[in-house]
Amino acid sequence: MVLPGVYAPQEDTALLAGALSDESLPPGAAVLDVGTGSGALALAAAARGALVTAVDMSWRAVWGTRLNAARSGLRVRVRHGNLFTPVHGETFDLVLANPPYVPAPLGGRRPRGAARAWDAGHDGRMVLDRICREAPALLRPGGVLLLVHSALSDPGLTVGCLREAGMKASVIRRRRIAFGPVVRGRERWLRQRGLLAPADNEEELVVVRAEFPV
Repeated sequence: MVLPGVYAPQEDTALLAGALSDESLPPGAAVLDVGTGSGALALAAAARGALVTAVDMSWRAVWGTRLNAARSGLRVRVRHGNLFTPVHGETFDLVLANPPYVPAPLGGRRPRGAARAWDAGHDGRMVLDRICREAPALLRPGGVLLLVHSALSDPGLTVGCLREAGMKASVIRRRRIAFGPVVRGRERWLRQRGLLAPADNEEELVVVRAEFPV
């Protein structure tokens, strides 16, 4: 169930879920799903016996995830807050992140309402850069970060930032998809900025995997 105004599972969710399914996840592993939305990824991890914490800054997402967990008979600790703030001082074996990543002509304004789930500043990295800075401190030795975002927001920079933080990082999954309504609505602006080539009619999504050294 997805409450009105909450980001519904889409192609990026499915791509990240596929990467999650490839991870070795022993029962009792501590998993953080940040920007959980409807809780789809949190529930997938909980179904494998993980101890899952889900975080979102939308109260509707928090309520919806709690309800979805209860309906599924799964235990998920759900917290309201901005990114990693609600789990300050905690560490995890796996961190999942599907943050806002679409470049937006905001003119210095921060996104509001439902747009907070996708608008991510002029370069699409308003949240991505913070994840790259802060996620390594949340990982236990051997812990893994799985992060999905668009090629429009520079996966190479994400990989480079995580490697500079001492992590082994690479793009492990890619998928090309038709433009969704958000990208279609700002297609001309994205082409003017050179983020979309004239012949591009699809957007590429990627999953970055970063592992903290043992």
